[in-house]
Amino acid sequence: MIRLFANANYDFIKWRRIAFSITGLIMLIGAIDLVARGLNYSIEFTGGTLLQVESAKRVPTSDIRRELDNAGLNGAEIQTFGSDTSFVIRARIAHEAAADQAAEEAVGANVRRALDRSVGAGQYTVVRTEAVRPKVGRELQGKALTAILLSFVVTLIYLAVRFEWRFGLAAVVATAHDVIATIAFISVMRLEVSLIVVGAVLTVVGYSLNDTIIIFDRVRENLRKYRRQNLYEILNLSINETLPRSVLTHGTTIATTLALLLLAGEVIRPFAWVMTFGIFTGTFSSIYIAAPVLLWIEKRWPGEDARGARTLGSRAPTPQFAPPPATPPSSPSPRAPQPAR
Repeated sequence: MIRLFANANYDFIKWRRIAFSITGLIMLIGAIDLVARGLNYSIEFTGGTLLQVESAKRVPTSDIRRELDNAGLNGAEIQTFGSDTSFVIRARIAHEAAADQAAEEAVGANVRRALDRSVGAGQYTVVRTEAVRPKVGRELQGKALTAILLSFVVTLIYLAVRFEWRFGLAAVVATAHDVIATIAFISVMRLEVSLIVVGAVLTVVGYSLNDTIIIFDRVRENLRKYRRQNLYEILNLSINETLPRSVLTHGTTIATTLALLLLAGEVIRPFAWVMTFGIFTGTFSSIYIAAPVLLWIEKRWPGEDARGARTLGSRAPTPQFAPPPATPPSSPSPRAPQPAR
């Protein structure tokens, strides 16, 4: 694979406008879905009770849902958990009961009564129970948002010091694109936003930043090495030079996340979905968002330390090798004296 891309010479920047259109369409669809339906928050953020139940016999989820509705738990989620006799029930606290300290206990009691009527008393075992109050859920939402914003600030400061502020701004724009695209994906796929999914989003942020920094580091080296080439050529050259590493790294990582997605259980599956999409969008943004944004920034505010190397005009002509200098003619031999006439 390394030898396959050892001499890659693809014009990635050429397709930046098409890439902008594709990613813009994806985020537009996600934004419409997000406004229409909103995110599917878990009880960790909304408050409520979660019960994982093992039943002695197979029970249709429609029977359980009917009894939950009769108990006043409208909208409760029922999800099979690996087998037909194992399932998870998520019942959220109603808004009017959000201020009651015993609300989550009442919800749990109602779920058990519904199970007694649908499954049968003594015919099931509660394996796991979780209860979260709405106040804790709001605090978790705030901390998750703070973690993402803090990562942006730290990234901008690091790249501004390590490279230039132009590189930092381009990397932050690409990372913000990854977060927005991932949230749109979560909304369209109706994945439950839990702490595991928030952790996956933060992992995607770090993964995308790492890939962008590697490309930008090669750009910085090539700016010093090829000072007579313009930035368009240097960006393409840097992406092609890091392409073998990117293919191997992203290929092995996405193979792992796909294995988790197909073979792991229900608990880890949302994490695998987000990571699989995050690897794709992180690679996409490093090439088609970060690099074109850097090109756009440098076109308007060129770097003072390498203005000659970053000129954004037509492609620099390929240097031609000068022909070897001709052998200097030997000095003329003195003419023989002419005989007198």
